[in-house]
Amino acid sequence: MVFVESDDDEQIIERVAALDIGKAEVVCCVRLPSANGKRRVQEVSTHSTMVTSLCELANRLVGLGVERVVMEATSDYWRPPFYLFEAHGLDPWLVNAKDVKHLPGRPKTDKLDAVWLCKVAERQMLRPSFVPPEEFRRLRDLTRYRVDLVVARTAEKSRVEKLLEEACLKLSVVATDIFGVSGRAMMAALIAGERDPQVLAKLARGRMRSKIRLLQEAFAGLRLGTFGDHHRFMLTQMLSRVDAADADIAAIDTQIEAQLAPFGDAVAQLDEIPGIGPAAAATIIAETGVDMSRFPTAAHLASWAKFAPGINASAGKNKGNGSTGHGNRYLARILGEAAVGAGRTDTFLGARYRRLTRRRGKKKAIVAVGRSILVIIWHLLADPQSRYQDLGAHHYDQHVNTLTKKRNHIRQLEALGYRVTLEPAA
Repeated sequence: MVFVESDDDEQIIERVAALDIGKAEVVCCVRLPSANGKRRVQEVSTHSTMVTSLCELANRLVGLGVERVVMEATSDYWRPPFYLFEAHGLDPWLVNAKDVKHLPGRPKTDKLDAVWLCKVAERQMLRPSFVPPEEFRRLRDLTRYRVDLVVARTAEKSRVEKLLEEACLKLSVVATDIFGVSGRAMMAALIAGERDPQVLAKLARGRMRSKIRLLQEAFAGLRLGTFGDHHRFMLTQMLSRVDAADADIAAIDTQIEAQLAPFGDAVAQLDEIPGIGPAAAATIIAETGVDMSRFPTAAHLASWAKFAPGINASAGKNKGNGSTGHGNRYLARILGEAAVGAGRTDTFLGARYRRLTRRRGKKKAIVAVGRSILVIIWHLLADPQSRYQDLGAHHYDQHVNTLTKKRNHIRQLEALGYRVTLEPAA
């Protein structure tokens, strides 16, 4: 038997506090060393979640010399205590509720939850969740709100298309984007009272001019009176909501640009990666920050983002399907879009995406290429002087293992019924 040294430090934290947080009340458990140092003493108290009460609690914990304050991620109720305690110089830790499960049969109350959390925390059996600094929290609010606005605008655009279909107007069959210059002009004319298909079709601009005949057929339902005052009212309201969303998104973009000004170099670095533009770079920086010291390696960042396969092994056998799990959905969304965008480029990431799509399917290719992008992001942000260098679309062809390639060709020929004999060329 060989003993291996471990770096784990499982010393008990002498002065620790834990919070069980609700909307109106917070239960605080504090555990301290006793006077003789041989036993532990604890105090459980209930406080209001109002700012004054939380500040009083923070001052008391500072006076007791508490080294760490642990709280569960309960909805958004954890934010006021976390931010206020942080401002008072304490060391707040946000932990995942899944890591603090109770033993089966254990009674459950707010006080017992706080005591249990405090006991687990003092033995250093918890890991803190990543909570970005204040400047990134502000940026994160903006980028996440932008995503929500884009989703709401997309939903409203879908309602417009459904409304036109209900009115037997087949504009979406002819126009790829009914919200382009031509489509908006035609819908504005419909709202204004125009019902002549020929007049509406002639509002086409650019390449849509070649589809005037098809547009006349698309608006043929107007002659039957399928588009009435009800449809006109609904279309007016829906387009006003789309325009309002466009204006809100433009205002958010202006704020994001202002918040990103101190991180212009990082944005420029990320913008060099295929599939990532300024908007995607803003989202990535908002979710991960620019300080990669929080993630010791690129693998740690990929694991935190849930872009690494899960491990579930027992009795020497792997169980489950290796699912990555659910991570940061905003980061996952932008990495997926970047992976698909990179797949359309003549780059290393594009070749990797297409190669994996043929072998494993689109979903696994998106996750794999997304992880590759995340590894690149870590290296770029970890070294502000580094720049992205593309390996080229032919990287796999140039670095393929000749023995593996030869073996694969032999297997394919043998599968066709041939006996293969190889002779080296002279």
